[in-house]
Amino acid sequence: MDQPVVAFDWMRMFLGDAPPLFLMEIVFRTVVIWLWTLALLRWIGGRSIAQLSLTEFLLVIALGSAVGDSLFYPDVPLIHAMLVVFGIVCLDKLVDVVIRRWTKAKAVIDGQPHEVLRHGQILSDGLNIHRIGAFELMEMLRLKGVMNLASISHAYIEPSGQLSAFPAQQPGLGLAIVPPPELGTAPPSDGQNCCCSCGLLRDAPGQCPACGATGQTPASQAPKWKG
Repeated sequence: MDQPVVAFDWMRMFLGDAPPLFLMEIVFRTVVIWLWTLALLRWIGGRSIAQLSLTEFLLVIALGSAVGDSLFYPDVPLIHAMLVVFGIVCLDKLVDVVIRRWTKAKAVIDGQPHEVLRHGQILSDGLNIHRIGAFELMEMLRLKGVMNLASISHAYIEPSGQLSAFPAQQPGLGLAIVPPPELGTAPPSDGQNCCCSCGLLRDAPGQCPACGATGQTPASQAPKWKG
């Protein structure tokens, strides 16, 4: 019968039931698994390290699970953990080869870019695919130094989740996102207005035909963005 757990048993909390020499074994296990995993990751190459796509995200999770147990469980042989790590890395390497050889496979496995902004107007369909809102997209643009939606001709959410944006050659009137619209916008004027949510230029009040929002604010001249 198992012994009852004694609260605040310092020996159990810090050292457990294993002999003190097992601490040295943990250090040895850590070094072996670390060197083995490092060698295999170097073999994978730069693609899997530079961008964390869906397949690489799964790789990190799988490696963490395979490596963790072998470090401090005495009944898990190192060779078992090394074999699991090797199998996971080989599978990722196979996926990498498939993605490079077949374009359709890349679209299925890694996904494909989606347009989220065109000529100063946010596209709701692209946002819905990635489950982000218009204000989140505006934040991503501000982090790139964009002050007005009309400064951008096209923007895409890449498969890696990063935003790629391209400057408009001749910026016109558009929705200013600096300061952020969330902090408040000016009321509509008698001049050219735009939707507070997607940036569509509006001539009449009411619901925006593009995104369904009702808020409007005066459109402003967009500065040229150098990217």
